[in-house]
Amino acid sequence: MALPEKTKNLLIAVSRYLISGVLLIYLYNQIDVETTVAIVKSADMGYMLLAFFIFNLINGMILIRWLIYVRALRIDASFLRLTRYFSIGLFGNLFLPSAIGGDVIKTMGLCHKRQGKAKVVASVVLDRLSGFASMVTVSTVAFFAGYHLLQDMSLLALIIIVAGVSGGTAFIISNEKIYSFCCRAFQVFPRLQKGLMNMHYDIVLLKDGKITNLKAIFISSIAHSSLSFAWFILAKSLHQDIPLIYFLVFVPFTCFASTFPSVGGLGAREAAAVYLFAKVGVEPGIAMSVSLLNYLMMVLCGLLGGAVYMLTKDPRPDIPVVTPNIS
Repeated sequence: MALPEKTKNLLIAVSRYLISGVLLIYLYNQIDVETTVAIVKSADMGYMLLAFFIFNLINGMILIRWLIYVRALRIDASFLRLTRYFSIGLFGNLFLPSAIGGDVIKTMGLCHKRQGKAKVVASVVLDRLSGFASMVTVSTVAFFAGYHLLQDMSLLALIIIVAGVSGGTAFIISNEKIYSFCCRAFQVFPRLQKGLMNMHYDIVLLKDGKITNLKAIFISSIAHSSLSFAWFILAKSLHQDIPLIYFLVFVPFTCFASTFPSVGGLGAREAAAVYLFAKVGVEPGIAMSVSLLNYLMMVLCGLLGGAVYMLTKDPRPDIPVVTPNIS
């Protein structure tokens, strides 16, 4: 007997909370708790504040990256409205499944009572794909620049996998025959199938597509490099002297890991950090602590985003109060 849709969604959500919890408990049992706690308690607040400042700059860059696609797709939305939905998306990332849960919120908000909903979805999809492309770009350049320090070909394999997933997704979306074939799975939902095909046409007909994508990837690469530097600063706050090149290679992979089923990427991101930084001799407790401090910065930015959303609320109807389908 098939489960009701609400029950199914609830079970999926609970399972993702469990995944985050299980991963964190497992990692907790792998670290020297007393030593790690002592290091975290001695954190330098000056470095912490600098990291928070950098995180806010990064969010500004990501907002501009989304704006590039919104303008290229000729979506009629003011910068203030985009900022509001981007801000509530940051807040949503704190509790929705994976680190891309906020994309659902900002998509719903911008689509509400608006024509051209497929274009809105296309802008968010392209925005996310450009993020993956920049992850590959930053990690690849850093890998070859620091190969004399790393000398680990398994990292190159990871880069190829991420590049293959993101590149393959982009290829399918831009190829009408393959994409339309994949959309046949939604034949029982004709409106959804039509919307997905409209999104494909919007992407294919993107104004100045190559230049637009290059602009977005360039800004995104700066953002990801800045994120790596923010992790480097967080490590400095814990009095750790870890070369920046390692963060430039590893941090993009932790971002990719955070897209896997979890709550805001929590647990998956930390597991990736512990695994990757162990390759260069960083203690699991330190890697996990830096990753959790990164999550703390995300929480603070998310709360700030929620405040921005509320303070800039206009009198017009806004996001409908509905529970998104997270399956």
